[in-house]
Amino acid sequence: MLLKSTTRHVRIFAATVQDGVLVPSETELTVDVDPDNEFNWTEETVAKVHQKFAELVQAYRGSDLTDYTLRRIGSDLEHFIRGMLQRGEISYNLNSRVLNYSMGRPRLDTSASS
Repeated sequence: MLLKSTTRHVRIFAATVQDGVLVPSETELTVDVDPDNEFNWTEETVAKVHQKFAELVQAYRGSDLTDYTLRRIGSDLEHFIRGMLQRGEISYNLNSRVLNYSMGRPRLDTSASS
């Protein structure tokens, strides 16, 4: 059975990807960041999320691989992504099919209009 955790912007699978297919694993985790393309990402910002994911996985190394553990990692990544949005490292993708501003309303630069 494939163990997984899904949050609004993060999907974590106890699996590896082989030839584009998820293969269940008892030792490896795979993350899918922002599957609905709600944010604008750069290579650097995606790399930061993957680095944070690796740190969280390392922090839980030795713990049982359970739904709870995956949810904790997913929740921590959601908070990390929210922080990136608040710091302006990422922004909402206004062309996304999902425009619910799930992490807060976008900030508009009003200094240019003054």
